[in-house]
Amino acid sequence: MTTIIEGGTDGAGLHIGVAVASWNQTITDRLLGGATARCEELGVSEVTVLRVPGALELPLAAKALADLGCDAVVAIGTVVKGDTDHYEIVVRESTTGITRVALDTGIPVTNAILAVHEYSHAVERSEQIDANKGVEAVDAAILMATALARLEIR
Repeated sequence: MTTIIEGGTDGAGLHIGVAVASWNQTITDRLLGGATARCEELGVSEVTVLRVPGALELPLAAKALADLGCDAVVAIGTVVKGDTDHYEIVVRESTTGITRVALDTGIPVTNAILAVHEYSHAVERSEQIDANKGVEAVDAAILMATALARLEIR
Protein backbone atom coordinates (compact mmCIF):
# COMPACT_ATOMS: atom_id res chain seq x y z
CA MET A 1 0.00 0.00 0.00
CA THR A 2 1.26 3.45 -0.92
CA THR A 3 -0.02 6.57 0.78
CA ILE A 4 0.78 9.93 -0.75
CA ILE A 5 0.27 13.03 1.36
CA GLU A 6 0.57 16.42 -0.25
CA GLY A 7 -0.03 19.94 0.88
CA GLY A 8 -2.37 22.40 -0.74
CA THR A 9 -2.35 26.11 -1.43
CA ASP A 10 -5.42 27.05 0.60
CA GLY A 11 -4.17 29.27 3.40
CA ALA A 12 -7.51 29.55 5.19
CA GLY A 13 -7.09 29.07 8.92
CA LEU A 14 -3.30 29.38 8.75
CA HIS A 15 -1.18 31.80 10.77
CA ILE A 16 2.01 32.58 8.84
CA GLY A 17 4.94 34.31 10.52
CA VAL A 18 7.37 36.36 8.49
CA ALA A 19 10.78 37.17 9.94
CA VAL A 20 12.35 39.92 7.86
CA ALA A 21 15.80 41.46 8.12
CA SER A 22 16.11 45.23 7.82
CA TRP A 23 19.64 45.05 6.37
CA ASN A 24 19.31 45.74 2.61
CA GLN A 25 15.79 46.93 3.39
CA THR A 26 15.04 48.10 -0.14
CA ILE A 27 15.26 44.46 -1.24
CA THR A 28 13.77 42.84 1.85
CA ASP A 29 10.76 45.18 1.71
CA ARG A 30 10.12 44.03 -1.86
CA LEU A 31 10.35 40.39 -0.75
CA LEU A 32 8.05 41.14 2.18
CA GLY A 33 5.56 42.82 -0.15
CA GLY A 34 5.53 39.75 -2.37
CA ALA A 35 5.15 37.44 0.62
CA THR A 36 2.27 39.34 2.22
CA ALA A 37 0.48 39.77 -1.11
CA ARG A 38 0.76 36.02 -1.71
CA CYS A 39 -0.58 35.29 1.78
CA GLU A 40 -3.60 37.45 1.02
CA GLU A 41 -4.06 35.84 -2.39
CA LEU A 42 -4.03 32.34 -0.85
CA GLY A 43 -6.46 33.29 1.93
CA VAL A 44 -4.08 33.12 4.89
CA SER A 45 -6.05 34.01 8.01
CA GLU A 46 -3.31 35.80 9.94
CA VAL A 47 0.16 37.13 9.15
CA THR A 48 2.60 38.29 11.81
CA VAL A 49 5.69 40.18 10.63
CA LEU A 50 8.72 40.43 12.90
CA ARG A 51 11.49 42.79 11.78
CA VAL A 52 15.06 42.16 12.92
CA PRO A 53 18.36 43.91 12.15
CA GLY A 54 19.97 41.36 9.83
CA ALA A 55 20.14 37.81 8.52
CA LEU A 56 21.97 36.47 11.58
CA GLU A 57 18.98 37.43 13.73
CA LEU A 58 16.49 35.55 11.53
CA PRO A 59 16.81 32.16 13.28
CA LEU A 60 15.87 33.60 16.67
CA ALA A 61 13.02 35.55 15.09
CA ALA A 62 11.79 32.38 13.35
CA LYS A 63 11.91 30.53 16.67
CA ALA A 64 9.93 33.30 18.38
CA LEU A 65 7.27 33.16 15.65
CA ALA A 66 7.09 29.37 15.88
CA ASP A 67 6.72 29.66 19.66
CA LEU A 68 3.96 32.25 19.11
CA GLY A 69 1.93 29.54 17.39
CA CYS A 70 2.49 30.26 13.72
CA ASP A 71 1.74 27.31 11.46
CA ALA A 72 4.76 28.17 9.29
CA VAL A 73 7.44 30.85 9.15
CA VAL A 74 9.08 32.59 6.20
CA ALA A 75 12.59 33.98 6.75
CA ILE A 76 13.45 36.96 4.53
CA GLY A 77 16.88 38.50 4.19
CA THR A 78 19.46 39.64 1.67
CA VAL A 79 23.19 39.04 1.87
CA VAL A 80 25.36 40.54 -0.86
CA LYS A 81 28.89 39.22 -1.28
CA GLY A 82 31.64 41.64 -0.39
CA ASP A 83 35.42 41.42 -0.21
CA THR A 84 35.60 39.48 3.06
CA ASP A 85 34.56 36.07 4.39
CA HIS A 86 31.69 37.69 6.28
CA TYR A 87 29.31 36.81 3.42
CA GLU A 88 29.98 33.07 3.77
CA ILE A 89 29.59 33.20 7.54
CA VAL A 90 26.29 35.09 7.45
CA VAL A 91 24.78 32.93 4.71
CA ARG A 92 25.88 29.66 6.32
CA GLU A 93 24.85 30.54 9.87
CA SER A 94 21.51 32.13 9.00
CA THR A 95 20.42 29.22 6.80
CA THR A 96 21.71 26.64 9.27
CA GLY A 97 19.86 28.45 12.03
CA ILE A 98 16.48 28.55 10.30
CA THR A 99 16.83 24.87 9.38
CA ARG A 100 17.53 24.08 13.02
CA VAL A 101 14.44 26.00 14.10
CA ALA A 102 12.29 23.97 11.71
CA LEU A 103 13.74 20.68 12.92
CA ASP A 104 13.60 21.61 16.61
CA THR A 105 10.03 22.94 16.53
CA GLY A 106 8.44 20.84 13.80
CA ILE A 107 7.16 24.10 12.24
CA PRO A 108 8.09 24.70 8.60
CA VAL A 109 10.56 27.57 8.17
CA THR A 110 11.10 28.48 4.55
CA ASN A 111 14.09 30.29 3.16
CA ALA A 112 13.80 33.61 1.36
CA ILE A 113 17.31 34.69 2.34
CA LEU A 114 18.88 35.87 -0.88
CA ALA A 115 22.60 35.09 -1.08
CA VAL A 116 23.88 36.96 -4.11
CA HIS A 117 27.18 38.08 -5.56
CA GLU A 118 25.78 41.27 -7.09
CA TYR A 119 23.12 43.66 -5.80
CA SER A 120 21.43 43.50 -9.21
CA HIS A 121 20.80 39.78 -8.64
CA ALA A 122 18.88 40.64 -5.47
CA VAL A 123 16.83 43.19 -7.39
CA GLU A 124 15.92 40.54 -9.99
CA ARG A 125 14.88 38.03 -7.32
CA SER A 126 12.70 40.56 -5.51
CA GLU A 127 10.68 41.84 -8.46
CA GLN A 128 6.93 41.78 -8.00
CA ILE A 129 6.48 39.31 -10.83
CA ASP A 130 7.13 35.56 -10.94
CA ALA A 131 10.74 35.98 -9.76
CA ASN A 132 9.91 37.21 -6.23
CA LYS A 133 11.47 34.75 -3.77
CA GLY A 134 9.17 35.97 -0.98
CA VAL A 135 6.22 34.63 -3.00
CA GLU A 136 7.98 31.30 -3.53
CA ALA A 137 8.78 30.98 0.18
CA VAL A 138 5.12 31.57 1.13
CA ASP A 139 4.03 28.91 -1.35
CA ALA A 140 6.49 26.44 0.19
CA ALA A 141 5.42 27.39 3.73
CA ILE A 142 1.74 26.80 3.01
CA LEU A 143 2.41 23.55 1.14
CA MET A 144 4.49 22.26 4.06
CA ALA A 145 2.07 23.40 6.77
CA THR A 146 -0.91 21.81 5.06
CA ALA A 147 0.98 18.60 4.24
CA LEU A 148 2.15 18.21 7.83
CA ALA A 149 -1.37 18.89 9.11
CA ARG A 150 -2.73 16.15 6.85
CA LEU A 151 -0.03 13.79 8.01
CA GLU A 152 -0.95 14.34 11.66
CA ILE A 153 -4.61 13.52 10.95
CA ARG A 154 -3.72 10.01 9.87
